[in-house]
Amino acid sequence: MKKAIVIYDTKFGNTEKIASALAHGMEKQEIKVDCVKVDEVDVDNLVDYDLLAVGGPTHKAGMSEPMKGFLEELKTVDISGKKGFCFDTRMQSRFNRFDLNSAAKRIEKKMKVTMIESRKSAIAEGREGPLENGVQNTFEKLGEEIAKLIQ
Repeated sequence: MKKAIVIYDTKFGNTEKIASALAHGMEKQEIKVDCVKVDEVDVDNLVDYDLLAVGGPTHKAGMSEPMKGFLEELKTVDISGKKGFCFDTRMQSRFNRFDLNSAAKRIEKKMKVTMIESRKSAIAEGREGPLENGVQNTFEKLGEEIAKLIQ
């Protein structure tokens, strides 16, 4: 059975909701999934997974500090040959259409894995949310699609 880990950071709970939806979608396709907050990840265990899905909130047009720390620690582990997917949450902005303010974009650049799907963003209606209607369902379906790509 294939294994995936969804690693996330969250400040107001929005990214956690997206991470959980993504994990649930993968589980529906019979992938064993662990969904873990970034500060609880043991990077040495990441070699046991086929897929690393990593995401966090967009802070100041970039990644959160916990995510930066995780990605720095990730450099110490050989995850070559693994598959990856990146996601983020961010507030609605006129700049979103240009993909300028995306934590996922920055996370993707730091990960040394083969991305199996283009990064995705979930839009929050305000700093603390809520998420746009239907976005959790979208990420659950995305989880199902990603699972099919690693089976």
